[in-house]
Amino acid sequence: MDSFIKDNFLLDTEFAENLYVKYAKNLPIIDFHCHLSVKDIGEDKRFKNLTEVWLQGDHYKWRAMRALGIPEEFITGNRSDEEKFLKYAETIPYTLRNPLYHWSHLELKRYFGVTEILNEKSARRIYSKCNDLLATPAYSARNLLKKMKVEVVCTTDDPIDDLRYHKQIAQDKFEIQVLPTFRPDGLLNIEKEDFPDYIIKMKEASGLEIHDFTSLLKATRNRIDYFHEAGCRLSDHGLDFACSENFTTEELDKIVSKKLDGKILDKVEVSKYKSGLMHYMGTYYAEKAWVMQLHLGPVRNANSRLKNELGADAGVDSIGDFNQAVPLAKYLDGLEKENLLPKTILYNVNPADNEVMASMAGNFMSDTPKGKIQHGSAWWFLDQKDGIEKQLNAISNMGLLSCFVGMLTDSRSLLSYPRHEYFRRILCNLFGQDVAQNQLPRDEEWIGKIVSDICYYNARDYFNFPK
Repeated sequence: MDSFIKDNFLLDTEFAENLYVKYAKNLPIIDFHCHLSVKDIGEDKRFKNLTEVWLQGDHYKWRAMRALGIPEEFITGNRSDEEKFLKYAETIPYTLRNPLYHWSHLELKRYFGVTEILNEKSARRIYSKCNDLLATPAYSARNLLKKMKVEVVCTTDDPIDDLRYHKQIAQDKFEIQVLPTFRPDGLLNIEKEDFPDYIIKMKEASGLEIHDFTSLLKATRNRIDYFHEAGCRLSDHGLDFACSENFTTEELDKIVSKKLDGKILDKVEVSKYKSGLMHYMGTYYAEKAWVMQLHLGPVRNANSRLKNELGADAGVDSIGDFNQAVPLAKYLDGLEKENLLPKTILYNVNPADNEVMASMAGNFMSDTPKGKIQHGSAWWFLDQKDGIEKQLNAISNMGLLSCFVGMLTDSRSLLSYPRHEYFRRILCNLFGQDVAQNQLPRDEEWIGKIVSDICYYNARDYFNFPK
């Protein structure tokens, strides 16, 4: 059976088709948040087969296979790569109305020219064809990025990372910017047993002694400076909710010293520490003209058995229902009071928080830059047609969609870039539907400009990427 992905895929009207073709389709991609392996890009990795490049590390696909009752040995276990692919191919027909059905066929078509529907019957043909292409230099890691017109990639990196591959890519003068993002989970998670061990690594990376909060801040600033020199212009924070406990520096010094002495912290002490560190890091980001990303609300590692067997990112996370508005407002206001609130992107994983985030962003705008505080793109479980539409509608109703910085992949796979096409088609269709229902004027040129801005130009202007 031939692919259902035609030129008008997700586009219900001729106006929407024109918007997509003329104003969205051919724009470059700025992927300002992802989890790609910078090592793979740095070494220009050649992938041995489709399973390696497509299924490994993809918890979306893992969850679907588990839901169908496929044994773990075919998902993350020791079965052969071909067997794992065949089991995923068996899964695909059962993913109707799940975004994986759209994503998987888009990815096969855009990268490999596969127009067949993936299922048990077509699996071996598709696997063979894709593997033959992957064996050629045109399908190396860097060429996969170029194939999708990617302009900027921002990876997710630990403060202790030496960023050797980012530096190598820059030295190679690779035409695509591959920049680090500062993700200080290890610094923030003081409640973890291994926090003292992480601080030892932080000492080694910064070359500074750390014995209290004040010295920890110096080391953190050192690493922020190091990342900035390597081209970093964003931070990223995965949080249950914003950290906004009242604190003093004296309290924080005692808390860090207590933890490093091997003593147990109570919940208030942990909250104070995280609040203090998030506040001061926010001020540093503002001074560097970085963008701060706050990913709020997931319940992580809910299945302790699989987490213990497979580690983090095993695909056993879900939507959380934390109280977001009050602590987030307090956190952002604390930085605003000092006139040190950086450009910030707010992501919610719970769809109930769409309007909360969109309206919160409007509280802290300023005369420059345009759209300083952003309601980030539909994230994780919301990264599908319905979720994207609801997020776009929330921004439209609570703020200015025209200022939105658009889509990102948030993916570990180099084959995920058609998600930008997916987003762009959904965006154009929303405008097309409004025009068809006489809710907007039939002004293709102006609406086309807004579409182009959202798909590319707003992000290009918003992020202070090195030239």
